[in-house]
Amino acid sequence: MPHSFSVTVSFPVSPKSLYNAWLDSHEHAAMTGGEATCGQNMGDDFSAWDGYITGRNLRLEQHELIVQSWRTQDFQPEDGPSRIEIQFKASGEGCDLTLLHSDIPDGQPDYEQGWEEHYFAPMRAYFSS
Repeated sequence: MPHSFSVTVSFPVSPKSLYNAWLDSHEHAAMTGGEATCGQNMGDDFSAWDGYITGRNLRLEQHELIVQSWRTQDFQPEDGPSRIEIQFKASGEGCDLTLLHSDIPDGQPDYEQGWEEHYFAPMRAYFSS
């Protein structure tokens, strides 16, 4: 049965800057350390982490929300995509990012740990420098 999780993390940058970085190929790669090809419009495809992650922009609310279909090379061919919803909210320190990752097929790695290690930790370093 598919499962989901939610996590909120803070970054010392505005919601606008973080939202724009997520959808910009060069900056997405710079903040995560993996090659990325991003689209900035609904319906655009994307890839991240040197092609390990692929998906499509499903909904975009400028500087507030990104919803994407999302799958990795670990998904089985018969698995449908999972879904990520990323909310960006101003906080006293900059931006609180809330990630809801849902519809994760059974048998997948621990993506909650993966988000922390391969996204949030490098992003904290990138935006702190």
